[in-house]
Amino acid sequence: MAEIETFVKRAQQAEVEVEKLFEELEILQRMDLAAKAKVPEELEKLRQENAKLKYRLGILKRATANAEQMGDCAKTPKIQADAPPKDRMKSILNTLIGLFKVATSQAFPAIVDPPCPVSVSTKGGDYQFNGALPIVGLLKAQGVKMAPREIANQIVAQLPEVKNKLVDKVEVAGPGFVNIYLKRSFIEEQVNHILKFGVRPPQNPDGRKRVVVDFSSPNVAKEMHVGHLRSTIIGDSTANLMDFLGHDVLRLNHIGDWGTQFGMLIAHLKDRFPDFVTNSPPIGDLQAFYKESKKRFDEDPEFKKRAYEAVVKLQSHDEVHLKGWNQICDVSREEFQKVYARLNVKNLQERGESFYQDRMNDIVKFLTDKSLLEEDDGRKIMFGNSCPLPLTVVKSDGGYTYDTSDMAALYQRINEEKADWIIYLTDAGQATHFQAIFDCARKAGILTPQTRVDHVGFGVVLGEDKKKFKTRSGETVRLVDLLDEGLKRALDKLTEKEREKSLTPEELRLAQNSIAYGCIKYADLSHNRNHEYVFSFDKMLEDKGNTAVYMLYAYTRICSIGRAANLSAQDVAQARSTETVSLEHEKELKLGKLLTRFPEIILKIADELFLHTLCEFMYEVATTFTEFYDACYCVEKDKATGQVVKVNMGRIMLCDATAQILAKCFEILGLQPVQKM
Repeated sequence: MAEIETFVKRAQQAEVEVEKLFEELEILQRMDLAAKAKVPEELEKLRQENAKLKYRLGILKRATANAEQMGDCAKTPKIQADAPPKDRMKSILNTLIGLFKVATSQAFPAIVDPPCPVSVSTKGGDYQFNGALPIVGLLKAQGVKMAPREIANQIVAQLPEVKNKLVDKVEVAGPGFVNIYLKRSFIEEQVNHILKFGVRPPQNPDGRKRVVVDFSSPNVAKEMHVGHLRSTIIGDSTANLMDFLGHDVLRLNHIGDWGTQFGMLIAHLKDRFPDFVTNSPPIGDLQAFYKESKKRFDEDPEFKKRAYEAVVKLQSHDEVHLKGWNQICDVSREEFQKVYARLNVKNLQERGESFYQDRMNDIVKFLTDKSLLEEDDGRKIMFGNSCPLPLTVVKSDGGYTYDTSDMAALYQRINEEKADWIIYLTDAGQATHFQAIFDCARKAGILTPQTRVDHVGFGVVLGEDKKKFKTRSGETVRLVDLLDEGLKRALDKLTEKEREKSLTPEELRLAQNSIAYGCIKYADLSHNRNHEYVFSFDKMLEDKGNTAVYMLYAYTRICSIGRAANLSAQDVAQARSTETVSLEHEKELKLGKLLTRFPEIILKIADELFLHTLCEFMYEVATTFTEFYDACYCVEKDKATGQVVKVNMGRIMLCDATAQILAKCFEILGLQPVQKM
């Protein structure tokens, strides 16, 4: 803390000196001497020193803040035992990084922003600090030669006393690795906090943000198909994650609801339902309606002409044509919503391409005024600073493109929605397009470092023949058909296990829905999104390995342990505030340590946006729980009578904490587990 205060004083002094020199320069400029005057060398040195001090000060403050979150620093008030902790769960990994960041800065003050890699240990200790080796190179560049083990020892010597509550001991091993052992009492405290206060989000390093998540994005008048599956599932889970972290989340559905095809559809609508203005047309199958109009458009020149005329009238906001357009969009919305309801996708706000029509005029004017558009064979294009491919902002016929609408959408989300973070969920094939959009937006000053943007790309869904997933006739698989097949397969699975004999009809229906939609979602989310994956109901419905069925069964099994002890849900809820967990058995401690890693897993996913990491964590929790349950009795029963003889409430509470963690993971992933299956 003393070092931080020293840095603060030095930074403040440097700022004062810089301000004085700036005032002197302004005076010289007003006297028309600025052209002859050169920036004093002293000013440049102060600028550089000031920048370095501010940068390093920020790092040390963040590191110290991480440590203080644990309630361990000498100057931090201790949390009373009966008082609730801060409203966020504690990331052990981030806290350790903070501790070692401070220790490394104190041991080697000449290194600005020293590397501080801390990871879960697979051998010695619970975590391991591996920063000594990279520091060797940094010191060598400064003319200092030192062995990594010596570096590690010096860093360990600087670890503050704050470690005493969290860390049991540290050991320097091998060429300079530092093995970190956590205190059992700390792990017990964290697990008991889960029982008492629930599963809470970890501390956001950058605070609460306005996050826009752009996902799903079907086209009006076309049915949702398997191509929309990944964007919808991954997008919804990403938005759920942001909600859990406490961000202000706006879920946007950037649907295709504008363009030439609507002239075609409206012209067909006028022919099929002449009274559509006064009577809503009974379009039962919008997909068939679209195919009929497309066939006429391709084969009938006179119809094609009328279709183009309808486009012009629609874009001119003709009342009749807008009425027809709205009716077609309404039919599509109803069909989309049926799919979203089945997948439990909620709060998805529609912002179609039509929403940005006037804003595209504005963005073209904005870019023109900045002299950023170039003429290219009648088109108006824009190059970014680094992306080699330009955007086509205006076509040779004066029309706009996806480039134009995406630039307008980005501008609107930053300036009107006040977004701090924008996440786009589309297939990986659009990566180059978004690179160009972001690059040009930065050049235009629309996108600044204050706003984070991510294109979350993903691979395609393959059939079991390892080719793009299609029906046997070669058509794209409808999403509704896929969900229906999932329901059928799930019921077959439950019937095979004779679950209908032990479940009520309603419980059976809930279990069927949970498995059907859960297996489709989990199969997607458990794969690295960058990779393609094979869609196979047979593999999805396996009850072994990292599958939805295994995870849902594991959760149901954990929930049933309390019932086996004749404890009601209310009994378990009351016990959370009176009972405590004591992790004396090695399997209890192993499970407890894993549960306390939940906050760092969540922060990792939020940073990298790879949800399969959460699935891997869940699977590890489930398998570790099985080890614990096999080794440690929770409920003892008389073998002859089946009566409960003894209940270990501490272990029942460990089961409950495990169930709470898994339930939160299911919630983020968009799965709906059930109490009985």
